[in-house]
Amino acid sequence: MALYPTYNSLSKMSNALVDVFEEKKIENNDKKITVNPLLSKITSWYEKLRTSMDYGEEETVFRKAIERILKRRLFLDQNPQNMAEGVVRELIWAKYFPDSTVPETIITDVASSINVHLKLKNKLSKEKVLSESKLNEFIVQILSCEIESILLPKREKEAMVNFMFQILKPSVEITDRDQQTRDAQVYIAVRKNFAKEDIALLRYHLFKQIFGSLSNENFELTVKSFKDGYKEIETQLSYPKNDRIFNHVKKRTAPFLILYDVLISEKGNIKTLSRDEENFRKRVFYACERRYKGIRQRVKTAIIRSFIFILFTKAFIALFIEGTFEKFFFGQVQWLSIAINTTVPPLLMVGVGLAIKTPTASNSEKIYTDIKRILFLDEPNIAPKITIKTKSGAMTIRDYLFSLLWIAASLLSFGVIVFALTKIHFNILSQGIFLFFIAIISFLAYRIYQTANTYTVVTRQGLFTPIIDFFFVPIVSVGRSLTEGISQINFILIVIDFIIEAPFKGMVGFFEQWFVFLAVKREELE
Repeated sequence: MALYPTYNSLSKMSNALVDVFEEKKIENNDKKITVNPLLSKITSWYEKLRTSMDYGEEETVFRKAIERILKRRLFLDQNPQNMAEGVVRELIWAKYFPDSTVPETIITDVASSINVHLKLKNKLSKEKVLSESKLNEFIVQILSCEIESILLPKREKEAMVNFMFQILKPSVEITDRDQQTRDAQVYIAVRKNFAKEDIALLRYHLFKQIFGSLSNENFELTVKSFKDGYKEIETQLSYPKNDRIFNHVKKRTAPFLILYDVLISEKGNIKTLSRDEENFRKRVFYACERRYKGIRQRVKTAIIRSFIFILFTKAFIALFIEGTFEKFFFGQVQWLSIAINTTVPPLLMVGVGLAIKTPTASNSEKIYTDIKRILFLDEPNIAPKITIKTKSGAMTIRDYLFSLLWIAASLLSFGVIVFALTKIHFNILSQGIFLFFIAIISFLAYRIYQTANTYTVVTRQGLFTPIIDFFFVPIVSVGRSLTEGISQINFILIVIDFIIEAPFKGMVGFFEQWFVFLAVKREELE
């Protein structure tokens, strides 16, 4: 008996998935928005610099840009129509969309969304459902996501997310929670791994699962149930065992990513291709090779973005705080400590980049095998089942021992660094700054390494991996907490967004109108 069905028998779920990719898009022939090419060029340069300062995945850059624009425009003008036009034009200036490709009618859709979300915010604010800061953050986040979905619909990606969710859902069991919790946790893990979504996008999709897309039709029901819905969203996002489910899903994500690439590149031809095993295998291997080649560029981009992110934070601390402290207490700036503090982090990044290896053909073979299961079996079972219990029992002797070992590893890791810095005469502040940034850089380097291994399914543990983990993981853990904290309170970015970006974008808007005026005057002369 053959292990897999023949290639003329896609499963029911696979057929539904393929149908989404084979649907023809309807062209919108409405009048398109145009912007001045010179101003667009200047703005796109600024946007590249600004987005490189943000912490997060590339896939969230567009949404974060919308959120940034919304926050600034909400502060200046809350007229939905003006806001919508401003948001759309700024995104075209920044070259998120090519010029003359976005229909003017889409501004009405964006304005309608802004209107109903601001209406919800004002209603909830009067009823004091949440604190003003939490409410503002939540509404702006889900609004930015909704605008992204209007401007850049992702029907195919959404279909793939739901398909992956249905495949992996049976492999997770939570013994002391209801099925809704299990479903929500797998759903979140799929979105984080496959779509690389941040907390704002996760909140948005959970919001839609509970209330649907916000509209005038479901407005009153949303207001009435908002408090309970918000509590459920935050509860699911803070589930204590979410890391285990995330890692479980992560190990099975690569076949879905490659399948998505094949479905995108072979639109209209999937069902025919699926009946030709040899050609189908070639397409899968080609997609794998293309992704492997792109790993280096993706890592390079991640390194550059991480370096700029850390540079803008570090430059202020090193030159202003550390330099001022040393000048005041020691009479001169300790340039050796500043030089080491500045050069070691980039060198660590480069070292991580050089250590990254491209997956082999055996990795592609495993991906191909999993894709066949996913497409042709009604119950693929590509992931072993994991059982999770939320509530832990009383701590055992082993738990206490592991906790002590963790503390010892942390003290030893940071102690070795402090000892080495003391030997080269670093003062206390310089040591603190070095530890601060080495932790952050270690975490960013770890994320880059994880990015490079997105498509790796065949892994082998190195001989020294346990030793490296013993010293390195505590530093990475501290770096994660520090990085996420900095990304939330980075006042340098606040200054850039409100003190620099606001007048800059205002000036761009003024000159664009001026150029339009000059064009009209020129036409009058013809």
